[in-house]
Amino acid sequence: MTTGRFVRRLNRFAALVAVDGAEAPAHVANSGRLHELLQPGNQVLLATAGRDGRKTAYDLMLVQVDGVLVSADARLPSALVHEALVDGRLPPFQGYSSFQREVVFRESRLDLLLEGSKGRCYVEVKSVTLVENGAALFPDAPTVRGRKHLGSLERAVAEGHRAAVVFVVQREDAAHFRPHAAADPEFGRALRRAASCGVQVYAYGCRVSVQSIVLDGQLPVRL
Repeated sequence: MTTGRFVRRLNRFAALVAVDGAEAPAHVANSGRLHELLQPGNQVLLATAGRDGRKTAYDLMLVQVDGVLVSADARLPSALVHEALVDGRLPPFQGYSSFQREVVFRESRLDLLLEGSKGRCYVEVKSVTLVENGAALFPDAPTVRGRKHLGSLERAVAEGHRAAVVFVVQREDAAHFRPHAAADPEFGRALRRAASCGVQVYAYGCRVSVQSIVLDGQLPVRL
């Protein structure tokens, strides 16, 4: 990992960072606003781009915020949940033998399909980076796509399947999870409606270090 400083956001998927006094572009694998992370001067940890021809020299991986390391990669939570499922480390999802990633159900592409003797379970995984006063909050901006995923999970339940949404908090300082009403009240209403229809809601924290990011304990959910 290379250490740098955040300078400014260039667009949804790129940022300008300063490394050893020189500025360079870095890929940001997260379309969220990330205002709490991407503040000028914040320390960032970068991975060197692995292939030729890229417009960005680095991938922005971790951000240091008030002494807390936060993963900024929104692609990672789905992989972390899949890894934990395969290893049998998620008790709420015991009893499934097949774990398929990136599946289409109705009008949505969902992160995971679990199959086994219990039938089918559709799972959508959401990345959470914002924590305020111990509360992990999602989303950090209005998300039509997020509400669409919840609607698809509701339909899965209506058709006799199990469905769940898993919020993965990519930092260690969260005590519980709740929807972020100030950023998107419609998402909160959609999440509560989905839960009332049988969609299960889970949240997990992460242990984050420069060496690794690992799914950690389950967090209370407050709807």
